[in-house]
Amino acid sequence: MTEPLFDKIALIGIGLIGSSIAINIRDRGLAREVAIATRREATLARAEELRLGTSYHLDPAEAVRDADLVILCLPVGSCGAAAAAIAPNLKPGAIVSDVGSVKKAVVDQMQPHLPRHVHFVPGHPIAGTEQSGPDAGFLELFENRWTILTPLPDTDEAATERLRALWLASGAMVEVMTPEHHDLVLAIVSHVPHLIAYNIVGTAADLETVTQSEVIKFSASGFRDFTRIAASDPTMWRDIFLTNREAVLEMLSRFSEDLASLQRAIRWGDGDALFDLFTRTRAIRRSIVQAGQDTEEANFGRLKPRKDPWNEKGVPGE
Repeated sequence: MTEPLFDKIALIGIGLIGSSIAINIRDRGLAREVAIATRREATLARAEELRLGTSYHLDPAEAVRDADLVILCLPVGSCGAAAAAIAPNLKPGAIVSDVGSVKKAVVDQMQPHLPRHVHFVPGHPIAGTEQSGPDAGFLELFENRWTILTPLPDTDEAATERLRALWLASGAMVEVMTPEHHDLVLAIVSHVPHLIAYNIVGTAADLETVTQSEVIKFSASGFRDFTRIAASDPTMWRDIFLTNREAVLEMLSRFSEDLASLQRAIRWGDGDALFDLFTRTRAIRRSIVQAGQDTEEANFGRLKPRKDPWNEKGVPGE
């Protein structure tokens, strides 16, 4: 960037998403100042060691003073209290956003506390790993990933476009939709899959004593991928399921019906039904890869290349 998009951005929370936003702002020159706020002194100190911002605060209200953009990088259940805390210090014309995986509940929690002189543009970057904390962030997290913005009917369009520009400059693609539609879509593409992962890993844990720990010892790639998803932040996902319960339960009901049909096909030996389902799902997987949202590399590209233990002289290296 030749010119920063914002003079000052305040990030409330500095976990995986917050630290990745901070790194993008710093390395791509998207703002002149970045104020970081988090409630734990050790986390704040680590963020300063990593040079993620230009100022560091335990009080979020102090962090947002004179900020042009404030992004709450918090579990969705904490957004209402955070909005109430920062509201008195939000300057007129400031843009307020978030990164939560649920949007309708965030709007309901935050909107009553925000003054009329700010622009509220909820957001959700659909990107992440199972890691958390300020050390988990990296520059490429948002590359070729979608960020969804859910402005309200009376939200200033120019504010939405400024926020869109920040996400585009961070490598993301941007879509705009209503909070309600967002929650329905995310229930099936993210929330229910996580719920299934948590459940199947929990079932395996219950079976450990029965199988003498062979579930863990002989974990195949499918189960390993479930455990990766199930290793995600417990607080964040607890809040997601509690705040998006209606959409999750609707999608879970549809899933349960389809699972019952699959169970009948297995019971009655209906190979054609199984083959048809597996063919359709294989095509979906290929379309995701073609859309650039994953890779056909081994283990979905999560394997790190092994460092060559031999140097050019043919002796063991460091």
